[in-house]
Amino acid sequence: MARPIHILGLSAFYHDSAACLLRDGRIVAAAQEERFSRRKHDDRFPSQAVAYCLREGAVEPAQLDLVVFYDKPVLKFERLLETYLAFAPAGFRAFAKAMPLWLGGKLHVPRQIDRGLGGAYRGRYVFVEHHESHAASAFFPSPFEEAAILTMDGVGEWATASFGVGSGNRIALTHEMRFPHSLGLLYSAFTYFCGFRVNSGEYKLMGLAPYGRPVYREKILSELIDLKADGSFWMDQRFFDYCAGLRMTSGRFDALFGGPPRRPESPLTQREMDLAASVQAVTTEIVLRMARHVVACTGRRKLVLAGGVALNCVANGRLVADGIVDDLWIQPAAGDAGGALGAAMFAWHQLLGHPRAADGAADRQEGSLLGPGFDADQVQAALDAAGARYRRHEREEELLEQVAALLAAEKVVGFFQGRMEFGPRALGARSILGDARSHRMQSVLNRKIKFRESFRPFAPSVLAEHAAGWFDLPKGLLSPYMLLVADVTQSRRLPVQETEGLDRLKAVRSTIPAVTHVDFSARLQTVDRRQNPRFRRLLELFHARTGCPVLINTSFNIRGEPIVCTPGDAWRCFMATDMDAVVIENFLLLKSEQPPAEAGASRAYLAARELD
Repeated sequence: MARPIHILGLSAFYHDSAACLLRDGRIVAAAQEERFSRRKHDDRFPSQAVAYCLREGAVEPAQLDLVVFYDKPVLKFERLLETYLAFAPAGFRAFAKAMPLWLGGKLHVPRQIDRGLGGAYRGRYVFVEHHESHAASAFFPSPFEEAAILTMDGVGEWATASFGVGSGNRIALTHEMRFPHSLGLLYSAFTYFCGFRVNSGEYKLMGLAPYGRPVYREKILSELIDLKADGSFWMDQRFFDYCAGLRMTSGRFDALFGGPPRRPESPLTQREMDLAASVQAVTTEIVLRMARHVVACTGRRKLVLAGGVALNCVANGRLVADGIVDDLWIQPAAGDAGGALGAAMFAWHQLLGHPRAADGAADRQEGSLLGPGFDADQVQAALDAAGARYRRHEREEELLEQVAALLAAEKVVGFFQGRMEFGPRALGARSILGDARSHRMQSVLNRKIKFRESFRPFAPSVLAEHAAGWFDLPKGLLSPYMLLVADVTQSRRLPVQETEGLDRLKAVRSTIPAVTHVDFSARLQTVDRRQNPRFRRLLELFHARTGCPVLINTSFNIRGEPIVCTPGDAWRCFMATDMDAVVIENFLLLKSEQPPAEAGASRAYLAARELD
C-alpha cells in the first residue's frame, strides 16, 4: 500500500495567516492563526495553525511531501518597488515604513518556513501566484466538474481580479485586472473614509449601507472610476493615496465628499450612511458586469468565487437572483486565509496531476468545519481549571431540548461543539444563538454580548427545507456558508412607517425582526442534513417547540476578539458578557450558577481587549 502524500499550504505576512493540510488530496485540517494567538487578523507566520494541522494529521514536519505558499513574494516586492518609484518622491514615507518589514522577513519566506517547521522539513517549497491560489480554493473544493472562475480582492502580486475556467483537475486563468485599479481597494477606501478599519471593517460598511441612499453613486462613477461594460475599470489615482502614502484617500477625495474622513468611534452621520449605500451599489454593479462578461467569455453558467470581495454577500445574492448564473459556489474562507487551502489543492491537482471527482451536489470543504475539536475529558478539565459550575449531559437529545427551551424563552446561548469553522463565518460550531422572533434580541446582542455598533445586523440560520417559506432564495439554491443575502418573504413582513438613518432600526419589520435588516434583507445560512448534525438537530427541536425554523446565529466572540477556539476561550467570553448560558460539547453552563468572582475577572479581561 502506497504511503499517503501530505501537502502543507500556507498563507502569511499580509492578512489572516493560515495553514491547511491535505492527505492524498483530502482536506485534513485548516485554521487561521488568529484563533490560536487571539490576535485578530494575525498576519505573522502561522506557527500555531501549522502545529495544529500537523497534530490533526498525525504528521511530523519531516514527513511532509510538499510545502506550498499562496503567493510569490518576489513578484509582490517588485510591484511595491515599481509603485514607489512611479510616485517618487511622494511615496518615500510609505517606502521607508515598508522596507524593513520586507527586508526583515517577507522576502525570506523559505527561511521563515524553515524556522516555523523547526528545521525538520527537507523537501521543496512551491510558490503559487496569489490569484491562482484564490482560483484553486474556489474551484477544486466546489461540487462542479466544470465552472467559470472569478476572483476579486485588493491586490495579489499585480492582479486585483482574474477570471478563467476550471475543468476536471485543471484551472486556467486567462484574464486579469491589475494594480492600482482594484474593486477591493475601492471598497476599502470608503471603509477608511467612513471611519472603519481597512481589512476588517468592510463588513461594517456593507451592514451600514441599507441605512443610506446611493446619492453618491453617479459621482463615484463619473469622478472616481471609469467603468466599462465588462466590469473592468480605471481608478483616478488623484483621489486615492494608497500607492504613495499611508492613507487610503487623498485631500481631493475629502473635497469631493464634503470634508475629512469620519474619526473612528465618532457618531455616524447621514453622509457615511449614504456613502456606504453608494459604494455598495457601485460594487454590486461591478460584480454583476464582471460575472456577465465571464459567463459570456467562458460559456459556463456555473460560477465559483474567491478573494476578499467574494465575502460581499449582497453582491453575491444578486448573481443568481438576476439570472446571470445557474449555480454558484463561494469559497467559505474567501480571503487570504483560504489561499493556504487553494495553494495546497493547486499543488495536488495541477502540479502533481492527481484526478478530481465532483458529484455535482456536495462540495469537498467538509462543511468548512476543519479546525480543532475537543473531547469531553478535555472540556471538563478546562472547566474545572476555571472553577466553572456545569451540568454534564450524557444524552444529546436531553441537552438540546433544554437549549431549545432556553432559546424559546429569549435567552442568549453560546454554542460550542465539534470542529471549529475555517473562514470568517460562525456556522453553528462556534456560535452565539438567539430567538429570531424577539423584538429586543438584536439590541441585546449588540449592546450586552457583542459590545458593538447598534446598526450591525444579525444573520439567520434556517432549516434548509424551510428556507423558501421565509426568504426569497432562488429555487434550489442553498447558502450553507452564510455568503448570500436574500430578502425576507412578503408573507413574513409587517407594515412599517419608514423613517431616516439609524431611526430605521427601531421598526419591527417582520415576524423574525431580530434577523431582518432595515431593507428587509438577511445574510442567511441554510442548514441541511449533511452538515453539522448537532446544530441541525437543535434547529429542528426549536422549530418543533415554536413553529419557527430560524435562529439568530452570530460568531462566538466579542468585538475586537477572534472567534473562540478552545473551551477556555469560550468560558472567558461567556463570563465577560451577559450571555445567559453556554453549551460546550455536552456541558451546559448557566450564568446564574457561576461564581461572581469569576465574572469580575472576566470583565477585566474584556476591558483589556483591543477594539477593532
